[in-house]
Amino acid sequence: MIEKEQEAVLFHNNYCFFYNFIGIKQYSNNMENIRVYCKNTGEYYSCTPGCELIDLAREINHTENTGKKGEKYPILAAYVDNQLKELSYKIYMAHSIEFIDITHPDGRRTFNRSLAFLLQAAVNDVYGGKYRLVLDYSLPNGLYGELHKQDVTQEDISRFIAEGAGYKAALPKLSEVVPTDNNDIIALKKRMEELVTANLPFIKTKASNDEAVRIFLKNGQLEKARLCKTLGCFFNSVYHLNGHTDTFYGPLLHNTGAIEKFNLVKYNNGFCLQSPNPFPPYELPEVKYQEKLYDIFKENGNWCRILGVKDIGTVNMAVQSGFSSQMIQIAEALHERKYGAIADMIHARKERVKLILIAGPSSSGKTTTSKRIALHLRVLGLTPVVIAMDNYFVNREDTPKDEDGNYDFESIYAMDLELLNKQLNQLFNGEEIELPKFNFAEGKRFFDGEKIKLGETDVLIMEGIHALNPQLTEDIDNDKKFKIYASALTPLSIDENNYISTTDNRKLRRMVRDNNFRGTSAEETILRWESVRNGEYKNIFPYQENADVMFNSSLIYELPLLKTYAEPLLRRIPPTSPAYAESLRLLKFLSYIVGMNNNEQSNIPPTSVLREFIGNSSFTY
Repeated sequence: MIEKEQEAVLFHNNYCFFYNFIGIKQYSNNMENIRVYCKNTGEYYSCTPGCELIDLAREINHTENTGKKGEKYPILAAYVDNQLKELSYKIYMAHSIEFIDITHPDGRRTFNRSLAFLLQAAVNDVYGGKYRLVLDYSLPNGLYGELHKQDVTQEDISRFIAEGAGYKAALPKLSEVVPTDNNDIIALKKRMEELVTANLPFIKTKASNDEAVRIFLKNGQLEKARLCKTLGCFFNSVYHLNGHTDTFYGPLLHNTGAIEKFNLVKYNNGFCLQSPNPFPPYELPEVKYQEKLYDIFKENGNWCRILGVKDIGTVNMAVQSGFSSQMIQIAEALHERKYGAIADMIHARKERVKLILIAGPSSSGKTTTSKRIALHLRVLGLTPVVIAMDNYFVNREDTPKDEDGNYDFESIYAMDLELLNKQLNQLFNGEEIELPKFNFAEGKRFFDGEKIKLGETDVLIMEGIHALNPQLTEDIDNDKKFKIYASALTPLSIDENNYISTTDNRKLRRMVRDNNFRGTSAEETILRWESVRNGEYKNIFPYQENADVMFNSSLIYELPLLKTYAEPLLRRIPPTSPAYAESLRLLKFLSYIVGMNNNEQSNIPPTSVLREFIGNSSFTY
């Protein structure tokens, strides 16, 4: 660390000590102890002013949470009045406190951020600045990362300092990937284990924005420096571990010893960084190689290069420099090309393919995807016929129930599989069928006389969560089926070792759509999201590799767009709501993004997948 950086950290720590000392003294003159409420135990406790959360947890003998079946999970962070805090957070007044562990989404995020910093420190120690860590995206069982050559030169840094406010000056370099071998994995994992055994603290400090930029430039982290330049804030949180400095966009663990389990596994040209399963038996998951998912992420990376963006900092600079319209046009053109390519694949198999199946998680743009592909199929001379999968529900009394005794409408057995397969085969044999309808108010199936028969150029399209599950159409020959998996896999990252969760992308989409078209508040969307995610893990993600093709509905400009819609919705959530902590997290994430103004939004075409969520689409949903 350079001398000025040392002085800045020292000044900050001394200032905080002085402030805390005075604060404690003044508070102690008025009240010796503070009364806090612990949600985990349902009891009130007394603690001294300035007590850290970790000390409180030890004092009340609550360093672990207990699961439904009696399993124990170490606490990792805490909610203080519904705001996420690290365990080093000091208490100076009465609070409501809830300790969280790895089974909680924010507990997992805290663990994973700390694990990423642990790996960053190991890379620096093992390679001495020769390589840098890039964490690209999430895999089903971990984070995919690569080693890149540290090719940031003093000339790059000087140019950034001189012209960093300009979009073209800040364009990312295409750094060279260094293929990872087993020796790399062994060396990195060994160093990570040494750091864990040392039980070293993660230290949080504050640095002025200019000071943070200097730190990141010295480390060769142009992405972080670029983001700081576009944020326009006075101070940034900076974390320290064993002489290494970095920034993360949320709390870290108290120390490295809290990272009890992790794994680092070779994966293609890089590696998969794994944390434990959040549920019993709290073990590391099996690594599953999903080549189609890997390929779609790589394709996304190529698209980013075409657009000249790769992270939030470059997107921000594009928006600030008036490049929004160009971003929209190129991104939409790339989508159009992909839709056309998928239609061409179907057309090439037109003699065999009679059924197009489209699946994907919530808010992945499945409906728009089906409509856009249908348009391209019409251009090629095929006639798409849509069958609503919802009409094949069994009567409500025949719906299976979950372990809590509630109807499980997301179970594949909530569908009348026998009737569906029978009617599909009848259609493919040239017969006419009467389509079922479903009355959701009464929970009953009925028939109203609507009949269909397929013509020579007709092809069926069915969209739904179970579309790629082989059980849904098990009586249909595979040659007759073309399977599409749609999802919103954002290719952007916040910076080189802080990826953007694809789940957050979809959550923001759903929040905006629910508010616009379903009369559902952002608070309700957040509170329902865990149930939605559980259904995805059970019914959708296990079958995504069954797809003939994957379509990524994410658009490079959508976060600046969604920011303008989502921020006001999130700010309406009151501090007393159980959704408040998540609203703060999403608001903090959106604060890193420069929003797109109304004039720029007018460039979004009426057939764009984002119109499904923000409105003014030329399609009927």
